[in-house]
Amino acid sequence: MTFDLGSVRIGIVLALLTLVYGFGLGGAFGAFEDNIKGTLEASATAVKDTVYHGDEAAMKKITGKSWTYMKRAHLHANGLGTAALAIIFVLAGTRASSRVRGVISAALGLGAFGYASFWMFAALTAPALGSTHDAKEALGWLAIPSAGLLILGLVATLALFARDQFMDRKAI
Repeated sequence: MTFDLGSVRIGIVLALLTLVYGFGLGGAFGAFEDNIKGTLEASATAVKDTVYHGDEAAMKKITGKSWTYMKRAHLHANGLGTAALAIIFVLAGTRASSRVRGVISAALGLGAFGYASFWMFAALTAPALGSTHDAKEALGWLAIPSAGLLILGLVATLALFARDQFMDRKAI
């Protein structure tokens, strides 16, 4: 079994950046929670009459859910960054070509960062739109490819690992 980190270095860097993003969000939430919530409320207040038609309860509901989406961005960044990193290490041990390992690792790292970012952008967009559903729909261009990269990267790594470990035992 080979173990080539050089071929997967882009994916590793992206996965680690995703973890920095997740940890950074956690720190920012601890230090600036009230300011962040105030920014969400200000975004909703700016469109109070046009989008919310003066409905304070609707504004509170959307800003509250936006705060939940921010926390979801933090959790996704930490979870997906860690998962991507672990999968990339498994990938580095496969006998796939350096180019294949590099592409798959980049897909995993980019997918993790992109999907975590999707939740943050949805959180920031929802108060001005008056709808978390509309915010998620508007950002489908980011969520769907990011999730797709993660799923394809996982499946490809599983296939390569299975091939190496179960189907081609003579080469090991």
